Amino acid sequence: MLDKINIENILFLDIETVPQYSDFDEVPKEFKQFWDKKSTYFRDEEQSASDVYQRAGIYSEFGKIICISVGISVKKGTNRTFRLKSFFGDDEYILLKEFSEMLQKYHTSNSDLQLCAHNGKEFDFPYMARRMLINGIKLPKILDIAGKKPWEVMFLDTMDLWKFGDYKKYTSLNLLTHIFNIPTPKDDIDGSMVAEVYWKDKDLQRVVRYCEKDVLAVAQLLLKYKGEELIKQENIESATLF
Repeated sequence: MLDKINIENILFLDIETVPQYSDFDEVPKEFKQFWDKKSTYFRDEEQSASDVYQRAGIYSEFGKIICISVGISVKKGTNRTFRLKSFFGDDEYILLKEFSEMLQKYHTSNSDLQLCAHNGKEFDFPYMARRMLINGIKLPKILDIAGKKPWEVMFLDTMDLWKFGDYKKYTSLNLLTHIFNIPTPKDDIDGSMVAEVYWKDKDLQRVVRYCEKDVLAVAQLLLKYKGEELIKQENIESATLF
């Protein structure tokens, strides 16, 4: 099946998310109650809802997206160029709207388009869809999977592919890049640091760079799965438009 995957028909992506508020004290009273109830499922007995609020970013009801980075592979003769583009900002509605419009346009021009992320089926894809609905944005056709048959859902997941049917298996992107000798995307920050870098350091550009590294790593990993050569550093470029 891996042989049938056409890299040029894939939009690789990664998202970065943070809690909706910089501090638990800023959370509206009613929302605090919802978080208190939600967090009882994973916090220790001695921990309060405030103590674990830094985890709110991983839940689409309590977090927000601050960056979506995407990448496409373009074959030029024997060389493969990888183009990166990021949608980011403090206003989630704007970045989601711009991403949605790009995705719809790109999908219209390529009906074979697939989306690929690491753990995308469990995190990135549903998170984006939920936040779009919350922000009043119509879902792009490729994300609107309600009622679709499994083979009609155009999602690829490099973690899911690595499972080979093992439903218990979780393997991080960082570990897979290490064992496949792919340059690590975690050479500066990792996911656990994103909220602090965004809210405390106010360094969104650092988050964007990290997100783009993850996108490239996912693409390189899929190429390794297929037994193909990695994308060369000199063939990576930033794109304003695809």
